[in-house]
Amino acid sequence: MKSQVFIFLLLICVGRQVRSQDMAPLSFVHQKSIQFSFGSQGIGVDFNYGILPRLALSAGVNAVPLKANNIFKISGLNSTSKVSADFYNLHLMGDYTPFERLRWLRIVGGAAYFLKAKGGLDIYPSDRYTYGDLVLNPDQIGYVNLHIDWKGLAPYAGIGLSGLFPSRSFNVNFDLGTYYLSRPEADIKGTGILSGNASQSGQLQYNVKDYRWLPVLQINFNVKL
Repeated sequence: MKSQVFIFLLLICVGRQVRSQDMAPLSFVHQKSIQFSFGSQGIGVDFNYGILPRLALSAGVNAVPLKANNIFKISGLNSTSKVSADFYNLHLMGDYTPFERLRWLRIVGGAAYFLKAKGGLDIYPSDRYTYGDLVLNPDQIGYVNLHIDWKGLAPYAGIGLSGLFPSRSFNVNFDLGTYYLSRPEADIKGTGILSGNASQSGQLQYNVKDYRWLPVLQINFNVKL
């Protein structure tokens, strides 16, 4: 259902751009808009400014604060888990419309600095653990924390669908692309009898070393200034 709504909105926006092809020659110079975005980057806001007839700059911020509980279980151990993903970035993008007759198509490139770009998994025992005659309470069992961090500079490349600047006061457009994140740092920490899991930090680091692509799919609402 969500994908059908997305496609429907996309067709509306592209259709409007096609009908507007007979307008005056394209020029973004000194045009301004405020953009509010929602999507895989979470929520964000940008300021857009036209510097050349077909080129605009966009500067803004995006935030993804996600947390979820009890979506991961360890077989044989009653436990609670907390999963988190925190991605906050400041970005600067160049937005170029290459074709006069295809005003709905934009080429987007730039970079972002991720102030935070980390994911984590915490597992805590919620009950005693019995193995034969051995009974351990939660403090003796301990906890495990897995942490991955991509903080740093990340280049971006993508395309945009529908115009960046509203022809009247408001429009909707879409962006599809990807960031190439810095090489992640990963580690495992543990306490109690679970402290031995820390020795697997190197293996975790190796397993996630190629997880550097961060896809972007977002819908943008632009208000003309």
